[in-house]
Amino acid sequence: MDYFSLMCLKDIEFYGLTEPYTNSLRMYFDRCKVSDTPEDFVIVDKIITDCYPINIDAHLPTLQLDFESYIAYSITNESFTSWDDYEVFEGNAFRIYTKSRYLDFIKEHTFAHQVCGDVYPTLTHYGIVCLNHIVNIVSTCTPVIVETNKR
Repeated sequence: MDYFSLMCLKDIEFYGLTEPYTNSLRMYFDRCKVSDTPEDFVIVDKIITDCYPINIDAHLPTLQLDFESYIAYSITNESFTSWDDYEVFEGNAFRIYTKSRYLDFIKEHTFAHQVCGDVYPTLTHYGIVCLNHIVNIVSTCTPVIVETNKR
């Protein structure tokens, strides 16, 4: 399985990360699905009916993404992000950006692009839009993807 095969997925839950060794990154994600059964959703004193919750698909293994190295990564609470027409990407929940504010930030505030021969595209911005988190990774490495047992 490679990253491109994940780019069609839509509903993803982020479970956490570790650095197995210095400047490496291991991240865990679960695939989710929309429930077939509607539920009511209560916000303070207002009831919204016919909502279809998104739940983890217990029948599918957890996705483990391993980056041998990275330039930078960030995790943002999804509630505090907004759409930006400036950014250009391919994919759904799993994305590859060709233009982004995060990639601009990395180029401006690190010398990574110079170490990579000053060829901007050698830095790849991987974005993972999860149900509650936005994960951004800039790396020169392609992640290795492994399916593991549920955590």
